[in-house]
Parts: sequence; C-alpha cells; structure tokens
Amino acid sequence: MILHVQYRNFYYDYVDTRTLDSLLDDEVLRRFYRPSEKRWVNVYRDPIRGMGGDYSGPSRRKPDMTTKG
Repeated sequence: MILHVQYRNFYYDYVDTRTLDSLLDDEVLRRFYRPSEKRWVNVYRDPIRGMGGDYSGPSRRKPDMTTKG
C-alpha cells in the first residue's frame, strides 16, 4: 500500500508501508494520511502502531467460536 506523508520540513511524498515504518522509527515525519480513517494522522499526538499502550475501545475482532466459554 502506498501512503501520503508529510515530513517535518513540510515536504510531501508517497511511500510504501515498509518505508513508513522506517520513517516513523527515524522520527522524520510530521503526519501521514490514514486511508482507513480518511484523515491525516499527526505523529506527535495521534496513536500510531508501535507506540505501545493499552487499547480501551471495543474489540473489533471476531469472537472465537471454536472455544466454549
């Protein structure tokens, strides 16, 4: 998948997801566009993968129907 990104120097570019991960690790991005949410994600204040923390929202995974509970 190709994503639209904005660097800290305000330059825009398009990168693949592997490159996005690398740029996030190098802390050179200001924001990137998340198509699933149809919005720009600010890397300074919005949650992004790899930041850790606990998710307190509802579960979006399908329930496991193979176990009895």
